[in-house]
Amino acid sequence: MTRKLFVTTALPYANGPFHIGHIMEYIQADIWVRLQRMLGHEVHFVCADDAHGAPIMIAAEKAGRTPQQFVAEVAAGRAQYLAGFHISFDHWHSTDAPENHELARSIYLGLRANGLIDRRTIEQFYDPDKGMFLPDRFIKGECPRCGAKDQYGDNCEVCGAVYQPTELKHPYSALSGATPVLRSSEHFFFRLSDPRCVAFLEQWTQDGRLQPEVANKVREWFQTGPDGRALLGDWDISRDAPYFGIEIPDAPGKYFYVWLDAPIGYLASLKAWFTQNGRDVDAYLADPAVEQIHFIGKDIVTFHTLFWPATLHFSGRKVPDRVWVHGHLTVSGEKMSKSRGTGISPLRYLELGMNAEWLRYYIAAKLNARVEDLDFNPEDFVARVNSDLVGKYVNIASRAAGFLAKRFDGRLSGDVGVEGRVLLDSLRAQRDAVRSLYEEREYGKALREVMLLADRVNEYVDRGKPWELAKQPGMDAALHDLCSVCIEAFRLLTIYLKPVLPALAAQVEAFLHIEPLAWADAARALGAHRIGAYRHLMQRVDAAMLDALFEPPAPAAADTPALPGGEALAEEIGMAEFARVDLRAARVVAAERVPGSTKLLRLTLDAGEGADAEGRPRLRNVFSGIAGAYAPEQLVGKLVVLVANLAPRQMKFGLSEGMVLTAGHADGKAHPGLYLLEPAPGALPGLRVR
Repeated sequence: MTRKLFVTTALPYANGPFHIGHIMEYIQADIWVRLQRMLGHEVHFVCADDAHGAPIMIAAEKAGRTPQQFVAEVAAGRAQYLAGFHISFDHWHSTDAPENHELARSIYLGLRANGLIDRRTIEQFYDPDKGMFLPDRFIKGECPRCGAKDQYGDNCEVCGAVYQPTELKHPYSALSGATPVLRSSEHFFFRLSDPRCVAFLEQWTQDGRLQPEVANKVREWFQTGPDGRALLGDWDISRDAPYFGIEIPDAPGKYFYVWLDAPIGYLASLKAWFTQNGRDVDAYLADPAVEQIHFIGKDIVTFHTLFWPATLHFSGRKVPDRVWVHGHLTVSGEKMSKSRGTGISPLRYLELGMNAEWLRYYIAAKLNARVEDLDFNPEDFVARVNSDLVGKYVNIASRAAGFLAKRFDGRLSGDVGVEGRVLLDSLRAQRDAVRSLYEEREYGKALREVMLLADRVNEYVDRGKPWELAKQPGMDAALHDLCSVCIEAFRLLTIYLKPVLPALAAQVEAFLHIEPLAWADAARALGAHRIGAYRHLMQRVDAAMLDALFEPPAPAAADTPALPGGEALAEEIGMAEFARVDLRAARVVAAERVPGSTKLLRLTLDAGEGADAEGRPRLRNVFSGIAGAYAPEQLVGKLVVLVANLAPRQMKFGLSEGMVLTAGHADGKAHPGLYLLEPAPGALPGLRVR
C-alpha cells in the first residue's frame, strides 16, 4: 500500500548560516525520505526558516537592517548548502510568511475557544535604556547559587543551576549594560496543566510515537511536586512590543512567543507547497492515512513532545505520528569549537571541493535509531570512505567495466553461470533486511550489511581472477560471465546505497544506461544489456583536505581589497587547488525554459567528449540560473565555459552535469546584470581553459 508521508526537520533559526548540526539532521531525514520515494510512497518533505523573536530583532538592528531584510539575507544563502549536500526538500518556507501568520492566529483562537488560554499579570525585567522587556538570555548577572559572574538569566554555565531571571544577583542588560527594573505586564498562558492536557500528553507520549529513552525522559514531566500537582506547568506564549513576530488577535502590542509560531511553520510550509501544486492541504491532513513525522535534535524535545502535540490536538488538528530525536555532533570526542580547530564549516567543506557524499556516507555509517551523539573523527573519516566507498564498492565496477568494453562491446552476458547466480541471489535476498534497517533509521547497520555484500562480490572477483582469464585462450565466456556478474552486483549495491549516495547513483544510472533505480529493481536482473563507457566515479579522500577543513578561520581583514564590481576578493588559493577545477569550452546544442522555474534554463552541451556506445555524440544536460538574462534562442550555437568535473547534481527538474560560468555582482538586485563567459571565436568544444 502506498504511504502518505509528511516529513519535516527542525526549523533553523534565521540568525545565521547553517552549521554542521543542521546538515547532519537534514542528511538523516533526507536518507529516510529518499528510501520512501524509492519504495514508491508519496512524500512531502518540507522545512522553513524560524524567523521571529527578540534575538533576530536585536541582530537586525545591529546590522542596520529591518528584521525582514535580515532574515531574507540569511535565507538567500540556504540553497548552496541544501544543493551542495543533495538535500531533497520539496519546499523551503519562512515562519514570517502569510501562511504562518494565518495559521498561528487560527490555532490560537482554537485553543482560546477550548478554554485553554489564561491572561495573567507577571513581573519581568525591563531595560529602561532600550525600552523593552528582556528575554532571559539577554539578562546577565551573578549566579544565585555559586556566585559565578556573567551568567545568563535562566541557567548558570558554571554550576548548572536553573533559576528565574529575578533571582540573579546584580543583574544587568546584555544589550545596554543598564540595570534592569521590574515591571508588570499582562501575559497569555497556554494552560498545559489543565487535566485535559495532562491526560492527553500522558497518553500521547507513551503510546510508541517516541523512542523509548525519549518517552522515559518526558514521563518525568508528569510526576507531581510537593504541592501534589504535575510538574508540567502552564506555558507563557506571549511577548510584549517591541518584538518581531505575529501579533496576537484582539491584543494590540502583544505577540506570540517564537516557540508558539515556529513549529506551526511546518504546516505553513506544507500549505504553501500544496498551494503551488493546486492541492487542498486541509483535505490532505484530514486523511487518517497521512503520517506526520518530525526529525529533531535532543535539545528541543520538550517543545516537540509536549507543547507542539498539545497545541495541535486542542486546536482540532492532526498530531504527529512520530517524533524522531537524534543526538549532537562532536569532533574527536569534543564539542565543536572554531577557535580550537574542532569545528566543521559545511560551506568550507564544499569550497574545498570535498565530495558531499563522503560526508553523507560517513554520517549515515555512524547513525542509529537511538538518541546518541555522533562523533566525527578525521582519521576514521578518511579510512572509512576510502575503504568502503572506493576500495569495496566503486572498485567492483572499475574491475569489470574495462574488460566488458574492450572484449564484449559493453554488452552483458545473458547467462552468468551457477556461481554468479548464487552470488546475485544472495545479494537480492538481503533487500528486505536492508530496507527494514533504513526504515528503522539504523543506517549504520544497513551500511555494514551492504559493505559485507560488497566483500562477497570482491571475494568472487578474486577467486575468478578476470585479469588471468583475459590472458587465457578459450576463456572469453567465463570472463564475460564474471564481469557481467560484477556489473549486476554493482547495480544491486547501488540500489541499496542510493538513499545515502543519490548523486553517485545518478552517475551509475548514466553509466549503465538505465532509468532511475527504484527499490523494486533489486528483484529484477538487468539481463543482456549494453552499458556505457566507464568513467571513474569517486576519488579517494586526501587527508590534506581534512587538515584544511579544520584550520581555524583567519581573522577578517578590515581592508579586504575589492574588485571594481564591488565584491571582495576570495581567499587566496594555490595552483594545485586551481588545477583541480577542469574548465572546458562547450557548445550549446539546445536550450529551453524549465517548466515550474522562473530562473532556470536547461542547456544541452557538447563538451567534445566523443560518442557513446551507440555512436551518438556524448552531450551533457546542465541547468543554469540565467533565464532572467538570456532567452533560450540567444544561446543555441554559442560557446560557453563549462566546469566539467563538477559532481552531477540531482535537481527537482532532472540531473545537472556541470555548471556554466557567468560574471555578475554578488548583489544582483542593487547591481543587476549577468554575463556568460564565452571563449574567443575559433575555440572548439572540449578545449581546456587554463
